[in-house]
Amino acid sequence: MTMRIIDHPVLGRLNDLNTVLFTFNGETLTGLLGESIAAALLANGIRTIRYHEESGTPRGIYCNIGHCFECRVHVNGQQGVRACLTPLEENMNIISGGKLPTPVRDWRANNE
Repeated sequence: MTMRIIDHPVLGRLNDLNTVLFTFNGETLTGLLGESIAAALLANGIRTIRYHEESGTPRGIYCNIGHCFECRVHVNGQQGVRACLTPLEENMNIISGGKLPTPVRDWRANNE
């Protein structure tokens, strides 16, 4: 069962004939050719895209327009790809962003 909106009241009917297979964390899923990776994951019921660099808390789609970087994943071996801006293609291998390294540290930890 898909959670995808096929007939939108403003955007119209989605052409759902161009389905492709892709994997997310080893699980084979279906999506629509050219839709964003984020949309395909959400349509498949996946809400956790990666985990926060420091705390390890689950992260999902936040802005969905490329500003926040919350949806970073690995795509075909490339790290830090934004799922909200990347079009889905046949046989993409997508892996949760996990805890990505960051140079940013909480400065308060050293001052307490």
